[in-house]
Amino acid sequence: MAISSPRDKYFGVWLIFFILGLGTLLPWNFFMTATMYFTSRLKDSSLVHYSANQTEAAGEHRSVLEAKFNNVMTLCAMLPLLLCTCLNSFLHSLIPQRLRVMGSLIIIMFVFIATAILVKLPLEPLPFFCVTMVKIVIINSFGAVLQGSLFGMAGLLPASYTTPIMSGQGLAGTFAAFAMICAITSGSELHDAAFGYFITACVVIFLSILSYILLPRLEFFQFHQDRNRKQRADEDNSVNLMNRENNDEAADQNKQRVPMIEIFKKIWLLALSVCFTFTVTIGTFPAITADTKSTLADGGLWERYFIPVGCFLLFNLCDWGGRSLTAICMWPRKDSLLLPVSIVCRLVFIPLFMLCNVQPRLNLPVVFHHDGWFIFFMILFAFSNGYLASLCMCFGPENVLPHESESAGAIMAFFLSLGLASGAALSFLLRALV
Repeated sequence: MAISSPRDKYFGVWLIFFILGLGTLLPWNFFMTATMYFTSRLKDSSLVHYSANQTEAAGEHRSVLEAKFNNVMTLCAMLPLLLCTCLNSFLHSLIPQRLRVMGSLIIIMFVFIATAILVKLPLEPLPFFCVTMVKIVIINSFGAVLQGSLFGMAGLLPASYTTPIMSGQGLAGTFAAFAMICAITSGSELHDAAFGYFITACVVIFLSILSYILLPRLEFFQFHQDRNRKQRADEDNSVNLMNRENNDEAADQNKQRVPMIEIFKKIWLLALSVCFTFTVTIGTFPAITADTKSTLADGGLWERYFIPVGCFLLFNLCDWGGRSLTAICMWPRKDSLLLPVSIVCRLVFIPLFMLCNVQPRLNLPVVFHHDGWFIFFMILFAFSNGYLASLCMCFGPENVLPHESESAGAIMAFFLSLGLASGAALSFLLRALV
């Protein structure tokens, strides 16, 4: 007789997974949207500068470290993410879930505490640059482990409990951008605003830790976790019995395990599509977009808010909107060539953003002077990223048999990370061409 599942009282488990989803991408987004603070710490007239003509065009002097910050930051974030996504499958079986989740959250929180303290400490540009990059490597490495573990936990529950994780991740960038805008609006000096900004991140990560501690105590989660343990124990007992009775049957079971390459052959187009989507996105954002200057004001209020609002907040809102749309509309279909063609068409955003008022610039002219062009491009760019990437991630597991869906999801996650890392490498070339 089947035991009925208890109710998720007050949507407690749903909310905890939402908070944990927010916590997985929030650290990276907080670092990415704080580029104004980081680059302000890297100004140093003693370092090699661009030529006089270039700095006049930029309206400011930029050190080498300041100019390369966005590119190196993206690379230091995406390469560890790719590596740890690959390693997470081994960690899953070697390290207990609680240690992986709690350990990752605690280490990420300590990195943010150190970042907040460093705001108040004087440090030369080069050491500050190196320390910042080490911190970015750490938070993205443990963020990848945290994300993989979180989706593994969601696998114990009904399929609908993947939705709060995706929603939390989608809102992480919006939350970070909004927090930065609030810090600027407070009227404080940039360093003081950054201190409050990083303390806010510490509070959110601490809330994630408390949520995870509470999770096993909720009856709904406990029920599904216990049921999963019993199913695994029953399966192990059955397999052991079959092995003792008939070794040939065990051999047949091993043959039924489909190699990853066979699964990849079924979803290769979707895997490459999601990889290409994020290659284009990360190759452009934030390495090129964050260096775009407003042409509507000279030192005014809009110029101060142009990047926090027009770049980071707008991108994250539209990206989240694109992801959310797939809940009610999934067009084009998974077997349609229109999907990969639409993804390839996103290449047009690379020259469009490069021809905006990106400063400093060496080679290309500014074609799209007005800020309205940049904002228009950003809306289409972000929305198409969220919508098309989400379609690919949803369609991947649907293209395989039910028992292959978990492996298909892992393959799609790997190619997503590969796209992020490829985009980070591409950003160096694209920025140098501007």
